[in-house]
Amino acid sequence: MIYQGDTLSVRYLDDGLAELNLDAPGSVNKFDLSTLESLNQALNALAQKSDVKALLLTSAKSAFVVGADITEFLGLFAKPEEELSQWVTHANDIFNKLEDLPFPTISVVTGYALGGGCECILATDFRIADTTARIGLPETKLGIMPGFGGTVRMPRLVGADTAMELITAGKESKADAALKIGLVDAVTAPDDLRDAAIALAKQAIEGKLDWQSRRAQKKAPLQLNKMEATMSFTMAKGMVAQVAGPHYPAPMTAVVSIEEAARLDRNGALLVENKHFVKLAKNQVTQALVGIFLNDQYLKSKAKQAAKEGKATERAAVLGAGIMGGGIAYQSASKGVPVLMKDISQASLETGMKEASKLLNKQLERGRINGMQMADVLASITPSLHYAGIEHADVVVEAVVENPKIKAAVLSEVEGMLPDDAVLTSNTSTIPIDMLAQSLKRPQNFCGMHFFNPVHRMPLVEVIRGKDTSEETVARVVAYAAKMGKSPVVVNDCPGFFVNRVLFPYFGGFSMLLRDGADFTKIDKVMEKKFGWPMGPAYLLDVVGIDTAHHAQAVMAEGFPERMAKSYRDAVDVMFENNRYGQKNSVGFYKYSVDRKGKPKKEVDADVAGLLAPVLGTAPVLGTATDYSDEAIINRMMVPMINEVVRCLEEGIIATPQEADMALVYGLGFPPFRGGVFRYLDTIGLANYVAMADELANLGPAYEVPQGLREKAAKGEGYFDAQRQSA
Repeated sequence: MIYQGDTLSVRYLDDGLAELNLDAPGSVNKFDLSTLESLNQALNALAQKSDVKALLLTSAKSAFVVGADITEFLGLFAKPEEELSQWVTHANDIFNKLEDLPFPTISVVTGYALGGGCECILATDFRIADTTARIGLPETKLGIMPGFGGTVRMPRLVGADTAMELITAGKESKADAALKIGLVDAVTAPDDLRDAAIALAKQAIEGKLDWQSRRAQKKAPLQLNKMEATMSFTMAKGMVAQVAGPHYPAPMTAVVSIEEAARLDRNGALLVENKHFVKLAKNQVTQALVGIFLNDQYLKSKAKQAAKEGKATERAAVLGAGIMGGGIAYQSASKGVPVLMKDISQASLETGMKEASKLLNKQLERGRINGMQMADVLASITPSLHYAGIEHADVVVEAVVENPKIKAAVLSEVEGMLPDDAVLTSNTSTIPIDMLAQSLKRPQNFCGMHFFNPVHRMPLVEVIRGKDTSEETVARVVAYAAKMGKSPVVVNDCPGFFVNRVLFPYFGGFSMLLRDGADFTKIDKVMEKKFGWPMGPAYLLDVVGIDTAHHAQAVMAEGFPERMAKSYRDAVDVMFENNRYGQKNSVGFYKYSVDRKGKPKKEVDADVAGLLAPVLGTAPVLGTATDYSDEAIINRMMVPMINEVVRCLEEGIIATPQEADMALVYGLGFPPFRGGVFRYLDTIGLANYVAMADELANLGPAYEVPQGLREKAAKGEGYFDAQRQSA
């Protein structure tokens, strides 16, 4: 044995061959701080062994290294720039030590080699992988860029253009693709990998492979002439600007780093990478995106715990077909849970099956499934006009029309056909769960399961706990949602639950801005381009459906009259009265046609100005035609939503800032680069937010800052202080 640490060991094999084996406690290998230090010590021990002629880097896990330990990131990134830069330099010294060993080195890759794992194998002379390998540098998805030499070694290995494409998109390459671009030197079947790696090492020892020249290439400047470099980097910058946009700086920074380092040797290039990495690590976007990753891991851990606590769902049923029911049935069946889809209308059942078939055909066209898999999924959806077979369902999702009397009647009817331990859920967006539970004999087995449209695309499922809902029921529904590939967030019952409850104050802010003279097209532009929402409020109302929003607004006004009732006729009322329901009937705030790909195309409608004239600029104080600044529009739109989100946390409607932020990102499309409301508050500073919101307090109760937020601001606290200190 040459070295033995907690996460890796080095031992002799034979004929001068040594093996560095990564084997961390737990299920995966990560490059956390302790593993990096252990690698450093192992390399020091190896460098002193004159009898070692070649080194294999292997993993005892099914994956080589899944990346760095992201749980340590926010703590590291909170350190002063100079200290962070020194840490990155130390990490690079370790990888350089690996690259500079006085004998050939071979990475033996199985499963994932991502992030720091990819950078590790780039530092070796050869890379051999089995067919399960997935190799890549996904750092830009977290708002950072490779910091352990990825932007230096990958371009010198596979070429600048290929490297920039992979790094800026955070793409991972399957084994065959990695071989094609030269990221690995050979690919074998899993059972043959070790023997092939040993054979390759022996060839290198015998001088049959020129490992020195391969190493020299990675340590030299990029082999591009001036014209090639200009064309390559100009084109890369143009494409990145188009795809990433202005709110996500990491992809462009990676390109700039590669460009700046192109004429430098390895050590000079690493200094350039270090500089840009540290700059990104201190960026607010990085804090937000790393925070989202950590919050998502938190949701997954809760779902795993729920799966341990509750009975697994083997069979499900959906009541109500159509687009929504078909989407839920497809999602369940595609993840291996057969589903009975029941409706009273044959036409609705056909619509539901068409929806499932359409989604499966898209998967087939993209090569993600084959014909047999498609047939299997369709065969596991049973459309029916009758309840026969529903007694076998573990979980039933009611998805009939959004009418409390109809829902209550359907739920009561089906409950009598289910075994005592079956779980009944309602896919309602606004009707209180406790109200629906009144019609049931086993309310402890009932909760809300609110999917978002389109079901196949939207990650969030709100699991709504009523006052009688048992923890067993919640656990089973959370586990079922996770099995369906969704991100479940548990909320307590109230009008609108969490997502819709916080969305309608945002719409209220929009209506008040129009009342006070703002232009809805400018509001949309500011909220999309400046704040980062995927759609501005007028466009979003058109997509949701003006009739749906009008009905839901009345429900919310009844539930929270002080903050959500309005005393004036607003733009949504006008649209509703004129039967302008948005995309569903092609006219709303905008008019819609269908483009060549069959997607709705939005255009400004000249008729809207005249329709809205009676309700625009009618504020008694502010008058008409006010030209609001971008900042004023953002503040007036966001303060009512932010205040309501904070109230939901303070009232216990949602349990944690992590879950609130993920519900907003996954359910509403809250800009990921802002991280969610609580991350956004921490970023701008709670005291700054309170001061800004207080300037708008005259606009009404929706703009009044909750007391708990005021108290935290006065103490200088944030919502994610503990997360930032975790490292």
